Amino acid sequence: MTHETRSTCPYCGVGCGVIIESQGDQVTGVRGDPGHPANFGRLCSKGATLHLTASAAVTRQTRLMQPMQRLRRHEAPVPLAWDAALGLASQTFARITREHGPDAVGFYLSGQLLTEDYYVFNKLSKGLIGTNNVDTNSRLCMSSAVAGYKQTLGMDAPPACYDDVSHAQRLFIVGSNTAWAHPVLFRRIEDAKAANPALKIIVVDPRRTDTAAIADLYLPIQPGTDVMLFNGMLHIMLWEGWIDAAWIAAHTSGFDALKATLRDCTPALVAQVCGITKEDLYVAAQLFAGASAGDAGRRAPTLSLYCQGLNQSSSGTAKNAALINLHLATGQIGRPGAGPFSLTGQPNAMGGREVGGMANLLSAHRDLANPQHRAEVAALWGVPSVPDQPGKTAVEMFQAAADGEIRALWIACTNPAQSMPDQALVRRALERCEFVVVQEAFATTATCDYADLLLPATTWSEKEGTVTNSERRISRVRAAVPPPGSAQNGPRHDWAIAVDFARRLEPLLPVRAETGLFPYDTPEAIWNEHRESTRGRDLDITGLSYARLDDAGPQQWPLPEGETVGKARLYEDGVFPTPDGRARFAATTYRPVAEPRESRYPFSLSTGRLRDQWHGMSRTGTLGRLFGHVAEPAVQLHPQDMARRGLQEGDLVHVTSRRGSIVLPVQGASEMGLSQAFIAMHWGGEFLGGVSSMGVRLAGVNALTTSAFCPNSKQPELKHAAVKILKAELPWSLLGVAWLPDERALAAREELKRLMALFPFASCVPFGRERTGLLFRAASYEAAPIEVIANIERLLGLGGSDVLRYADRKKGQRRAARLARMGDQARLTGFVLAGDISAESWIKTLLQDELPAQAYGRLLLVPGAKAPVAVQSRGQQVCTCLNVTDTAIRAHLAGAAGPEDSRLASLQARLRCGTQCGSCVPELRKIIRATLPLKQAA
Repeated sequence: MTHETRSTCPYCGVGCGVIIESQGDQVTGVRGDPGHPANFGRLCSKGATLHLTASAAVTRQTRLMQPMQRLRRHEAPVPLAWDAALGLASQTFARITREHGPDAVGFYLSGQLLTEDYYVFNKLSKGLIGTNNVDTNSRLCMSSAVAGYKQTLGMDAPPACYDDVSHAQRLFIVGSNTAWAHPVLFRRIEDAKAANPALKIIVVDPRRTDTAAIADLYLPIQPGTDVMLFNGMLHIMLWEGWIDAAWIAAHTSGFDALKATLRDCTPALVAQVCGITKEDLYVAAQLFAGASAGDAGRRAPTLSLYCQGLNQSSSGTAKNAALINLHLATGQIGRPGAGPFSLTGQPNAMGGREVGGMANLLSAHRDLANPQHRAEVAALWGVPSVPDQPGKTAVEMFQAAADGEIRALWIACTNPAQSMPDQALVRRALERCEFVVVQEAFATTATCDYADLLLPATTWSEKEGTVTNSERRISRVRAAVPPPGSAQNGPRHDWAIAVDFARRLEPLLPVRAETGLFPYDTPEAIWNEHRESTRGRDLDITGLSYARLDDAGPQQWPLPEGETVGKARLYEDGVFPTPDGRARFAATTYRPVAEPRESRYPFSLSTGRLRDQWHGMSRTGTLGRLFGHVAEPAVQLHPQDMARRGLQEGDLVHVTSRRGSIVLPVQGASEMGLSQAFIAMHWGGEFLGGVSSMGVRLAGVNALTTSAFCPNSKQPELKHAAVKILKAELPWSLLGVAWLPDERALAAREELKRLMALFPFASCVPFGRERTGLLFRAASYEAAPIEVIANIERLLGLGGSDVLRYADRKKGQRRAARLARMGDQARLTGFVLAGDISAESWIKTLLQDELPAQAYGRLLLVPGAKAPVAVQSRGQQVCTCLNVTDTAIRAHLAGAAGPEDSRLASLQARLRCGTQCGSCVPELRKIIRATLPLKQAA
């Protein structure tokens, strides 16, 4: 019998409600919750496949199933009982704290933890151990947004809500590829545009993303010039009289100081620095202001949406504050359809901020620097004090570990060996650190390789608690199935691990409380204490309870005791949580990127998301179907930049920064600006590997990024690094592709990952929709040893006697192919091409599209064999849900007529692409526009 459980998606900050279908201890399906106000039943391609990531086959091969101890670094860990594991952890942390002080330990947490998990770790670090060295990967995500809100509005709270998208007359989307990063919210934007054709959308991004395709005005600014753009827009608004002087006088302070800063931001200078035209700058200012000169009474509401393009910057706080300045100057805040709306990257980055789970914060939006706030938290927890010095933030924490200052690290639910910038430093820190604990659901993350102690945690569909999304809406997370493995020694809830550890640690440290600090036996008990900590604060949730969330559904804060509903919008009365009740203009000045491009490093490298992947892909990377849209890692350049350097599509190149170098195939992308490069943030050492000429193992895209950070928010500049790109002379190549049984595929991938370190370039990715496949690609200066190639063949199921083979040792050529009878046809089920792989396109098509292959038996073994005419690829996948390719879409459009919307409707009716999750609709529109007659497209 199928059981249904309402819960929340564990991916982005949109916070979509899901209904989990389960039978016994297995998740069997997932669909969007039509009653959840964040998504009303919609899911993106990632959320719609959640149940597949929780399948028994995936769980068996990826999950950490019991505690493990690594007795010596770089050796395989051995199983351990929970009692022994937590005993070891508590004894070690206590010893290091006694010998070196509480600041010799650090906790690095995740925006994917639940609020209850976060709360316990915060109390454990600051209340029990006495160190503020507790930070989170939200530092890489949202800390600039936090600092920007606090600097201008007085508190960390997005003042708008999702419903404002439908009320706005202007949408200003900056530093956010919303179509890919927050697809369900982008569906709302599409709906708003369809319902109101007068809605004007401005998109600001150095790269012409799928989000830019919906724009009425697209501003392709140079990387890092956002502050100059915003100041230039406000300069024009001042000049033209488009500010709301009455609102400024009544509700703000600091505008005169800002005007002095704006004086030099002339349209000519701004256009030059940003790389846009003065005319477009003028239009952007006029649209944002929403009023004609002096007409403040009938302003069209403007809603800004922004994300990592502003946050991940050495000027991140200034970028956020400069954008908020525009809202304050025009009165575009505190009313329907208006306001600065920071889009949260992770599912519970907001919840972590609420409980003070960062190195400079305390519970309920209290500031660590405020003595009264510290006293309030100490009284709440029943401890004499909390430490008064800010702890190490994410980058600082790993720098301190690399320097030997931090000797023990506890890493929970995050993968810094993939996600942190400057991977050489991060891995040096993990190597040097005396004791590294990794609390994790997945055994396959790069950070697990550095752990002295591995603690298995529960994950989505097994956990209980709460999360808060981008619009301040608290939702319940509920368990649909029990954790896998042994009930006694298997995965435990994150909060329960932290509580058990804390109880063991408490008697080993100097007494800080009269009674036990961690009396919790349920997540609800933790949440109730967190709730009480918010009483009287800006995020007061004393009117909420688990029961109310269960009965009434997700609720927005603040919702104090006695109220029946939370606030959808903040500051409607024009009163702000500052000492004088006024919002504060910030005198933001433009600073260039931390690492400008120059002659030795002439490209600006940016990183960002893929549509169908999430973070380091520990979950989404288990599904071949989610690699259909973007199958393999690549660096994107403008075709003109490729032509100038004599690069062809697919050529391997060295991408090198001042910190490291990786090898990738190059891909032409007309959406790129000149002298700019793009690599997806997801490609870490789990999928992209290699070894440098100096024997150093490469670590994915973040081997290149800089750890330079914003001085206010301490958020690193992951969005920009200066790089050089040179052709890689790697004449010998290998490609192996095979279908594999589910029970072997992920295990084979783990072994192939280790082999990646034998090559200057290598990648290993899954593929397939209903079946499981692996693709392994490598290149080198000379032919790999025969035993290495044979090992790759074995792992891909090509080690048997029924495999067709060819070898020419002298020329470094080797072929292996396996045909299997399926029905009345022979199909190719696996192959390895070593040496000459020029026939890869048609041979790979034979396998991936499962075409009849009997007629091509021996031809598969001929180096450089030409593609048979009958072998035609289905094309590149566009629609993940229904596996519709660009070839099928273009073929249908060849016979379609009419405007863009009618062609889209025709596609959806015939091929059904874009009718499920809708994530592919922006790309469908892009293809439609490319096929429209020139006059119609214009």
